[in-house]
Amino acid sequence: MTIEEAIKDRHSVRAYKDMSLDNDIVNSLELEIKELNAAGNLHMQLVKDEPKAFQGVLAKYGKFRNVKNYIVMAGKKADDLDERIGYYGEQLVLSAQMKGLNTCWVGLSYSKVPGTYVLNEDEVIRAYISIGYGETKGVSHKIKRINQVSNVDETTPEWFKNGVEAALLAPTAVNQQKFYFEYLKKDDESLDKVRAKRTFSLVGFTKMDLGIAKRHFEIGAGKDNFIWAE
Repeated sequence: MTIEEAIKDRHSVRAYKDMSLDNDIVNSLELEIKELNAAGNLHMQLVKDEPKAFQGVLAKYGKFRNVKNYIVMAGKKADDLDERIGYYGEQLVLSAQMKGLNTCWVGLSYSKVPGTYVLNEDEVIRAYISIGYGETKGVSHKIKRINQVSNVDETTPEWFKNGVEAALLAPTAVNQQKFYFEYLKKDDESLDKVRAKRTFSLVGFTKMDLGIAKRHFEIGAGKDNFIWAE
Protein backbone atom coordinates (compact mmCIF):
# COMPACT_ATOMS: atom_id res chain seq x y z
CA MET A 1 0.00 0.00 0.00
CA THR A 2 1.30 3.47 -0.88
CA ILE A 3 0.80 6.44 1.38
CA GLU A 4 -1.68 7.88 -1.15
CA GLU A 5 -3.68 4.65 -0.90
CA ALA A 6 -3.45 4.81 2.89
CA ILE A 7 -5.10 8.25 2.84
CA LYS A 8 -8.07 6.80 0.96
CA ASP A 9 -8.30 3.56 2.97
CA ARG A 10 -7.86 5.00 6.46
CA HIS A 11 -10.97 5.50 8.60
CA SER A 12 -11.26 5.97 12.35
CA VAL A 13 -11.61 2.66 14.20
CA ARG A 14 -12.62 2.44 17.87
CA ALA A 15 -13.11 -1.31 18.38
CA TYR A 16 -10.14 -3.68 18.15
CA LYS A 17 -9.40 -7.37 18.17
CA ASP A 18 -7.87 -8.72 21.39
CA MET A 19 -4.40 -9.07 19.86
CA SER A 20 -0.92 -7.83 20.69
CA LEU A 21 0.94 -5.90 18.04
CA ASP A 22 3.36 -7.88 15.89
CA ASN A 23 6.93 -7.47 17.17
CA ASP A 24 8.31 -6.40 13.79
CA ILE A 25 5.59 -3.77 13.50
CA VAL A 26 6.33 -2.52 17.02
CA ASN A 27 10.02 -2.16 16.19
CA SER A 28 9.17 -0.30 12.99
CA LEU A 29 6.73 2.04 14.75
CA GLU A 30 9.16 2.81 17.57
CA LEU A 31 11.90 3.64 15.09
CA GLU A 32 9.59 5.96 13.19
CA ILE A 33 8.38 7.58 16.42
CA LYS A 34 12.00 8.29 17.35
CA GLU A 35 12.65 9.89 13.96
CA LEU A 36 9.46 11.96 14.00
CA ASN A 37 10.04 13.09 17.58
CA ALA A 38 13.38 14.46 16.46
CA ALA A 39 11.94 16.10 13.36
CA GLY A 40 8.99 17.66 15.16
CA ASN A 41 10.56 18.31 18.58
CA LEU A 42 7.91 16.09 20.19
CA HIS A 43 7.72 13.30 22.78
CA MET A 44 5.33 10.77 21.23
CA GLN A 45 5.38 7.41 23.01
CA LEU A 46 3.98 4.00 22.05
CA VAL A 47 2.25 2.13 24.90
CA LYS A 48 1.61 -1.58 24.39
CA ASP A 49 -0.75 -4.10 26.04
CA GLU A 50 -2.20 -1.58 28.51
CA PRO A 51 -6.04 -1.59 28.75
CA LYS A 52 -6.78 0.95 31.50
CA ALA A 53 -6.50 4.16 29.48
CA PHE A 54 -9.68 3.34 27.57
CA GLN A 55 -11.87 1.86 30.30
CA GLY A 56 -13.32 5.10 31.67
CA VAL A 57 -16.81 6.51 31.22
CA LEU A 58 -15.83 8.76 28.32
CA ALA A 59 -14.19 5.87 26.48
CA LYS A 60 -17.30 3.74 26.86
CA TYR A 61 -19.48 6.64 25.73
CA GLY A 62 -17.18 7.02 22.73
CA LYS A 63 -17.67 3.30 21.95
CA PHE A 64 -14.00 2.39 22.34
CA ARG A 65 -13.49 -1.33 22.87
CA ASN A 66 -10.41 -3.51 23.42
CA VAL A 67 -7.99 -0.59 23.14
CA LYS A 68 -4.74 -1.92 24.60
CA ASN A 69 -2.23 -0.14 22.41
CA TYR A 70 -1.98 3.59 21.91
CA ILE A 71 0.39 6.45 21.18
CA VAL A 72 0.71 9.24 23.74
CA MET A 73 0.94 12.55 21.87
CA ALA A 74 3.08 14.86 23.99
CA GLY A 75 5.55 17.68 23.67
CA LYS A 76 6.90 20.83 25.27
CA LYS A 77 4.36 23.63 25.70
CA ALA A 78 4.39 25.99 22.70
CA ASP A 79 1.94 27.92 20.56
CA ASP A 80 2.47 25.55 17.64
CA LEU A 81 2.55 22.30 19.66
CA ASP A 82 -0.92 21.14 18.61
CA GLU A 83 -0.22 21.73 14.93
CA ARG A 84 3.06 19.80 15.11
CA ILE A 85 1.35 16.95 16.96
CA GLY A 86 -1.28 16.79 14.22
CA TYR A 87 1.25 16.92 11.39
CA TYR A 88 3.71 14.33 12.66
CA GLY A 89 1.07 12.20 14.38
CA GLU A 90 -0.82 11.82 11.12
CA GLN A 91 2.35 10.55 9.49
CA LEU A 92 2.32 7.78 12.12
CA VAL A 93 -1.37 7.11 11.47
CA LEU A 94 -0.76 6.68 7.75
CA SER A 95 2.31 4.50 8.37
CA ALA A 96 0.23 2.30 10.68
CA GLN A 97 -2.40 1.97 7.96
CA MET A 98 0.27 0.87 5.51
CA LYS A 99 1.36 -1.77 8.02
CA GLY A 100 -2.15 -3.25 8.24
CA LEU A 101 -3.17 -1.51 11.47
CA ASN A 102 -6.11 0.72 12.30
CA THR A 103 -6.15 3.90 14.37
CA CYS A 104 -8.24 6.68 15.84
CA TRP A 105 -7.28 10.16 17.02
CA VAL A 106 -8.60 10.70 20.56
CA GLY A 107 -8.86 14.15 22.11
CA LEU A 108 -10.90 13.54 25.25
CA SER A 109 -11.99 9.92 25.72
CA TYR A 110 -8.82 8.59 27.31
CA SER A 111 -7.51 8.36 30.89
CA LYS A 112 -3.91 9.10 31.81
CA VAL A 113 -2.49 6.00 33.50
CA PRO A 114 0.51 6.74 35.75
CA GLY A 115 3.64 4.87 34.80
CA THR A 116 2.70 4.38 31.15
CA TYR A 117 4.42 7.51 29.84
CA VAL A 118 7.19 9.96 30.71
CA LEU A 119 6.89 13.74 30.64
CA ASN A 120 9.92 15.97 30.79
CA GLU A 121 9.94 19.52 32.10
CA ASP A 122 7.23 21.74 30.56
CA GLU A 123 5.80 18.83 28.52
CA VAL A 124 2.08 18.15 28.21
CA ILE A 125 -0.13 15.48 26.69
CA ARG A 126 -2.47 16.83 24.00
CA ALA A 127 -4.07 13.65 22.58
CA TYR A 128 -3.83 9.88 22.25
CA ILE A 129 -3.98 7.74 19.13
CA SER A 130 -5.49 4.28 19.60
CA ILE A 131 -3.80 1.66 17.44
CA GLY A 132 -4.30 -2.03 16.74
CA TYR A 133 -6.06 -4.57 14.56
CA GLY A 134 -9.57 -3.25 14.04
CA GLU A 135 -12.69 -5.36 14.25
CA THR A 136 -13.64 -3.51 11.06
CA LYS A 137 -11.82 -1.18 8.71
CA GLY A 138 -14.07 1.74 9.69
CA VAL A 139 -16.46 3.68 7.53
CA SER A 140 -16.24 6.87 5.51
CA HIS A 141 -18.07 10.02 6.54
CA LYS A 142 -19.62 12.89 4.66
CA ILE A 143 -17.04 15.47 3.66
CA LYS A 144 -17.27 19.08 2.48
CA ARG A 145 -16.98 20.15 -1.13
CA ILE A 146 -13.58 21.23 -2.37
CA ASN A 147 -14.75 24.82 -2.95
CA GLN A 148 -15.92 25.06 0.66
CA VAL A 149 -12.39 24.64 2.02
CA SER A 150 -10.26 26.30 -0.67
CA ASN A 151 -10.15 28.94 -3.40
CA VAL A 152 -9.81 26.32 -6.13
CA ASP A 153 -11.04 27.43 -9.55
CA GLU A 154 -10.24 26.91 -13.23
CA THR A 155 -6.97 28.85 -12.87
CA THR A 156 -5.46 26.91 -9.97
CA PRO A 157 -3.05 24.07 -10.87
CA GLU A 158 -4.09 20.44 -10.72
CA TRP A 159 -1.67 19.67 -7.90
CA PHE A 160 -3.48 22.20 -5.70
CA LYS A 161 -6.82 20.49 -6.31
CA ASN A 162 -5.22 17.11 -5.55
CA GLY A 163 -3.86 18.49 -2.29
CA VAL A 164 -7.23 19.83 -1.17
CA GLU A 165 -8.92 16.54 -2.03
CA ALA A 166 -6.37 14.70 0.10
CA ALA A 167 -6.92 17.17 2.95
CA LEU A 168 -10.65 16.52 2.82
CA LEU A 169 -9.91 12.87 3.68
CA ALA A 170 -7.99 13.88 6.82
CA PRO A 171 -9.50 13.05 10.22
CA THR A 172 -10.72 16.07 12.21
CA ALA A 173 -12.49 16.43 15.55
CA VAL A 174 -16.16 15.41 15.11
CA ASN A 175 -15.50 15.60 11.37
CA GLN A 176 -15.63 19.40 11.55
CA GLN A 177 -13.12 20.13 8.73
CA LYS A 178 -12.51 23.68 9.95
CA PHE A 179 -9.60 24.46 7.64
CA TYR A 180 -9.05 26.48 4.47
CA PHE A 181 -6.35 26.28 1.78
CA GLU A 182 -5.57 29.34 -0.33
CA TYR A 183 -3.55 29.18 -3.53
CA LEU A 184 -1.35 32.26 -3.93
CA LYS A 185 -0.12 33.08 -7.40
CA LYS A 186 3.64 33.48 -7.50
CA ASP A 187 5.05 36.87 -8.43
CA ASP A 188 8.60 35.75 -9.22
CA GLU A 189 10.47 32.60 -10.23
CA SER A 190 10.09 30.88 -6.85
CA LEU A 191 7.65 28.08 -6.09
CA ASP A 192 3.94 28.74 -5.78
CA LYS A 193 2.70 29.42 -2.26
CA VAL A 194 -0.21 27.95 -0.33
CA ARG A 195 -1.64 29.43 2.84
CA ALA A 196 -3.37 27.06 5.27
CA LYS A 197 -5.51 28.47 8.04
CA ARG A 198 -8.08 27.47 10.62
CA THR A 199 -11.69 28.60 10.63
CA PHE A 200 -13.91 29.14 13.67
CA SER A 201 -15.03 26.16 15.72
CA LEU A 202 -16.89 25.74 19.01
CA VAL A 203 -15.43 22.25 19.35
CA GLY A 204 -11.77 23.24 19.41
CA PHE A 205 -8.83 21.09 18.27
CA THR A 206 -8.52 23.21 15.12
CA LYS A 207 -4.75 23.63 15.46
CA MET A 208 -4.25 19.88 15.62
CA ASP A 209 -6.74 19.35 12.80
CA LEU A 210 -4.85 21.86 10.66
CA GLY A 211 -1.58 20.00 11.19
CA ILE A 212 -3.25 16.75 10.13
CA ALA A 213 -4.81 18.38 7.06
CA LYS A 214 -1.52 20.02 6.04
CA ARG A 215 0.24 16.65 6.05
CA HIS A 216 -2.50 15.22 3.81
CA PHE A 217 -2.30 18.25 1.52
CA GLU A 218 1.45 17.84 1.10
CA ILE A 219 1.05 14.20 0.14
CA GLY A 220 -1.72 14.91 -2.36
CA ALA A 221 -0.12 18.01 -3.88
CA GLY A 222 3.51 16.94 -3.79
CA LYS A 223 5.87 18.91 -1.54
CA ASP A 224 8.05 19.91 -4.50
CA ASN A 225 5.23 21.93 -6.10
CA PHE A 226 4.82 24.66 -3.48
CA ILE A 227 5.95 26.24 -0.23
CA TRP A 228 3.80 27.19 2.73
CA ALA A 229 2.99 30.88 3.13
CA GLU A 230 2.86 32.53 6.53
